[in-house]
Amino acid sequence: MTQSGTMNKFFLMSLLLISSAVFTWNAFYQGVNIMPWMLVSVILGFIAALVLTFKPVWGSFLAPVYALLEGVFLGSVSAIYNNAFAKVAPGIVTQAVGLTFGVVIAMFALYKFNVIRVTEKLKSIIFMATAGIAVFYLIAMILRFFNIDIMMVSDANRGSMFGIGISLFVVGIAALNLLLDFDRIDSLAKQGAPKYMEWYGAFGLMVTIVWLYLEILRLLSRFASNKN
Repeated sequence: MTQSGTMNKFFLMSLLLISSAVFTWNAFYQGVNIMPWMLVSVILGFIAALVLTFKPVWGSFLAPVYALLEGVFLGSVSAIYNNAFAKVAPGIVTQAVGLTFGVVIAMFALYKFNVIRVTEKLKSIIFMATAGIAVFYLIAMILRFFNIDIMMVSDANRGSMFGIGISLFVVGIAALNLLLDFDRIDSLAKQGAPKYMEWYGAFGLMVTIVWLYLEILRLLSRFASNKN
């Protein structure tokens, strides 16, 4: 495993993701009902990610599949957001993409130049915060099945300052997770991990960037709702 090999595989996965995202985006604006596509891609993508997490040796097959499925999902979500905020926040998807790239580049620079050192203590803090967010979102999803909306994630309170604050916090944690991905790739490469772990490293980085993009998109939608 090498850092360059991991990044090459990440760029290949990115091309696959963008291709399927563009396909779904175009389908939405051609009047196709993409909700079934989005639902299926979420379920299959989650299964692929779960299997890959426990079976990294299957990465050469599962990582590209995950990228394609994630692209279908992101294309759907992005098209829906773009259409919903076309009047109050035109170009919201373009802004989210630009900000995501900006954050990734900034975090890589902070990591590369040792501005932020990935210590065991920092890893623990980021892990605990991420786990807390995951549990919170899981509870929110369960409650929605019973028509109960938590205020900070409710559509009715989308533009509240409290909701915006929560979104800013989640975006910050997602960005910090990039440091863990960079550190993991470096560590595995230095340890001489097997070649197939390049796919695993690329997969982990993509998962974080996708999460970051979705949270930034959500944050921008909250700002737009607050102005409206």
